[in-house]
Amino acid sequence: MFKGKTVLITGASSGLGASLAQKFAQAGANLALFALDAEGLQQTADLCARQGATTITATGDVNNPADCQKLVADAVGRFGALDYLILCAGISMWTRFEDVADLSVFKKLMDTNYHGVVNFTYYTMPHLRQSKGIIVAISSIQGKIGVPLHTGYVASKHAVQGFFDSLRTELIGSGIHILLVLPHWLRGTNLRKSAIGADGRALGETSASHNSESITLEECSRAILKAMRKRQRELIIPPKLKLLPWLKLISPRLLDYIVSRKVDQQN
Repeated sequence: MFKGKTVLITGASSGLGASLAQKFAQAGANLALFALDAEGLQQTADLCARQGATTITATGDVNNPADCQKLVADAVGRFGALDYLILCAGISMWTRFEDVADLSVFKKLMDTNYHGVVNFTYYTMPHLRQSKGIIVAISSIQGKIGVPLHTGYVASKHAVQGFFDSLRTELIGSGIHILLVLPHWLRGTNLRKSAIGADGRALGETSASHNSESITLEECSRAILKAMRKRQRELIIPPKLKLLPWLKLISPRLLDYIVSRKVDQQN
């Protein structure tokens, strides 16, 4: 399914983006990789090249439409088509709303997590129509439920959920497929370390690590490729999280209690 196809991945310098890039490389895909971190991006590209993948890279900001448009044009110019868009770029937050000292935090979260998704989706759409390709948006289960200390992050992921739910209805009959990935916390990423704190800065190394209930990058990457092959609409991982949206309908107070307890255990 992926051999000889062209895959564009945002947030490819580390974490899930880098892990997925290597999985696609192993499957024989051509890669267009995008990230802010030039050094990390090159490391990912080198690892993919060792798997035999032909790779192009671009350093830029997902919130800059010109950066997004350029990589899409370069990818199609180099490989002749675009088959899969994998939207991994994202930042998180970890602070109480009342403690936020700089409200620009919320704009930054929306710019990266939501506007960045819209930008790349917009410029890839004509090419994905031709290839009848797949858009894979790495969102979060927090796109469906509220979580304390994550107000801005949750809002951005709710926006992503609403955007793709709506876009999917516009694309009926187009051949473009949309897969929303809603994972639990992931181990082996910089998301917690780079999460924004009350002062608007990244938490850094003082941030606690996620507990044993988080999932590995390997597990998540394998599940995503499997879901793409099956053209699933949604992937919630681990599966037990599927209960949370239902619990929100049946007993929202109980859900609030459970989620708050789980977040407390992460501090």
